[in-house]
Amino acid sequence: MKNICIVERISKAGLGLFFLFVTAGFMLSGITVLPLFGFLLAVPALLASIYFFSVHLNRSCEIEVD
Repeated sequence: MKNICIVERISKAGLGLFFLFVTAGFMLSGITVLPLFGFLLAVPALLASIYFFSVHLNRSCEIEVD
C-alpha cells in the first residue's frame, strides 16, 4: 500500500510542477513575444498547477493528525 501512496504523491507533485513550468514559459513568452496571448494561456496553467498541488490524496494515503 505504501508504494501506491508514493506513486500518487510523486504524480501529484509532478503534474503540479509541470503546470508551474508551463505557466513560467507562458509568462516569459507573454513578456517577450506575445503579450496578451502568453498571459491568457498562463492563467489557466497556473490554476491547474494550484489545483494539482492542493488536491487531496486517497484516505489511505493521507497523514493522520491526532
